Amino acid sequence: MAARKISGVISRSLSLRPLSSSIVSQGNRSSLVHRFTTAAALEEPITPSVRVHDTQLLINGKFVDSASGKTFPTLDPRTGEVIANVAEGDAEDIDRAVAAARKAFDEGPWPKMTAYERSRILLRFADLVDEHNDSLAALETWDNGKPYLQSAETEVPMFSRLFRYYAGWADKIHGLTVPADGPYHVQTLHEPIGVAGQIIPWNFPLVMFAWKVGPALATGNTIVLKTAEQTPLTALYAARLLHEAGLPPGVLNVVSGYGPTAGAALAGHMDVDKIAFTGSTDTGKIVQELAAKSNLKPVTLELGGKSPFIVCEDADIDKAVELAHFALFFNQGQCCCAGSRTFVHERVYDEFLEKAKARAQSRSVGDPFQKGIEQGPQIDSEQYEKILRYIKSGIESNATLECGGDKVGSKGYYIQPTVFSNVKDDMLIAQDEIFGPVQSILKFKELPDVIKRANATRYGLAAGVFTQNIDVANTLSRALRAGTVWVNCFDVFDAAIPFGGYKMSGVGREKGVYSLNNYLQVKAVVTSLKNPAWL
Repeated sequence: MAARKISGVISRSLSLRPLSSSIVSQGNRSSLVHRFTTAAALEEPITPSVRVHDTQLLINGKFVDSASGKTFPTLDPRTGEVIANVAEGDAEDIDRAVAAARKAFDEGPWPKMTAYERSRILLRFADLVDEHNDSLAALETWDNGKPYLQSAETEVPMFSRLFRYYAGWADKIHGLTVPADGPYHVQTLHEPIGVAGQIIPWNFPLVMFAWKVGPALATGNTIVLKTAEQTPLTALYAARLLHEAGLPPGVLNVVSGYGPTAGAALAGHMDVDKIAFTGSTDTGKIVQELAAKSNLKPVTLELGGKSPFIVCEDADIDKAVELAHFALFFNQGQCCCAGSRTFVHERVYDEFLEKAKARAQSRSVGDPFQKGIEQGPQIDSEQYEKILRYIKSGIESNATLECGGDKVGSKGYYIQPTVFSNVKDDMLIAQDEIFGPVQSILKFKELPDVIKRANATRYGLAAGVFTQNIDVANTLSRALRAGTVWVNCFDVFDAAIPFGGYKMSGVGREKGVYSLNNYLQVKAVVTSLKNPAWL
């Protein structure tokens, strides 16, 4: 299956196909309401017909209760109501999962299996994902709140594509033969690192599962995966499919639970050989500290961002407005790389602002299972309240609220698409990662000025550039201190493109060939040669 670009979601939003009747039951519903001020106010949300089967921990190939017997509710962000109660793992469960992963690595077949056979299992898994596409998509939307179309037509196919990509790498990992000064044969071996602890976030549960689990399995490691407490359901579903595809017991263990208990226990575990974490910068610091204080395990971190999106004076304004809108509002604004600082050249600022405001006002907000909806609810009450506080801060700091700025409807965590103009660099809305549907539009005059201002942040995850001038594009793409620079596009996440940050946006890279290095260690083997024919 060909890779799909996330950026395709919005451009298709005016001609969406009906949702599959096997997943969504419309019931007696009124016609689609397009404006964000009323769409979410419908009393009864659409009921997904997908059933929740997997709510226990997955340890050593079996679904089991937590050691304590505790559970926690995972909530529907459309209503705040309980979808299911999920086993709550803690330190004792992490110990059990790590022991299973250690035994599977030291004694089990996975690291000793031929790379080709590992590849075949990953490919069988991708086939199963394709077969279960609609159920996975419905579960992802139900637990997370993102539009069903986004889940079904972009994210689940991307999940499958990522595993096919890593399956292709499994039998192509090799070292080098190195010439030495003297009669020696020198070779390097790339060996799996061992037990990998992985902690994934709630904003893209399936995609982050693939970014972490795919390269770790392709390189022969075993895994303990800690899911986000807000969105545990699809990881458990996918893990079951992986075992149906032939994954041996203990190779992938999944523990749902909270960060201060299960997450901290995993990061600080003495028998975990590597940690990979995606989440906030503040939590990333804690993870790195725990890893260092335990067994000095290596850590890769994909953290926060405050990405600039730069609209130059030669831009096609209509296209720039649409792309800047997508860069910020996609996934309810809950993207670490969201283009949340929109810098617009002063000569086109007023035109851009009016069109950006109109585009935000036309954005359809409501039940993400409903046809035509572009924006669902925020993930939970904590994130919802945090976004509203930032909006209040923007108003109090004298930025101009052009539209939005309030909640939508009487239930759930819906927020109006919000646009601020006259934003200054020192305002909190221009400095902090809001992680919500709040666009801050700033004015610039000269290229050196916008470069300096765009780089004046503790983050460096991504950036966007919109220009027709190749010289300007080249200048900006090299000057911006970010791990990814998108030129005349945004949020293009092909499986082969590395992703990660500069500065406090993280350490290491996800996806592509670079991600394999996170799960490999290099061994040099030097053998003395007697009377060699050549060196």
